[in-house]
Amino acid sequence: MTACAVSTKNTSTLDLNQAWQVHPQVSIRPEPFGALLYHFGTRKLSFLKDRRLLEIVQVLSDYPTARQACDVIGVTETELPQFQRALATLRDSQMLIEVSV
Repeated sequence: MTACAVSTKNTSTLDLNQAWQVHPQVSIRPEPFGALLYHFGTRKLSFLKDRRLLEIVQVLSDYPTARQACDVIGVTETELPQFQRALATLRDSQMLIEVSV
């Protein structure tokens, strides 16, 4: 699974125990392959190549942690590291932002 087809930089770990949301300047367009995310501020485009990743991104702001959002979508403990890396890539490209408490 790839969160962003154009990103090749090494991303740091995303804290799954924090609250995250889609940046207010990001538009999500679902597609049969997953989705396109466009950031109007940075003018970056990201491709989500997994429908479950799209579902997680869409519900992130509904849950107090990213881990809970992943649980609701049905991500297993074995799959969690791969989704965590995908979310970190989205964070690094400013598609996701941490929610301040």
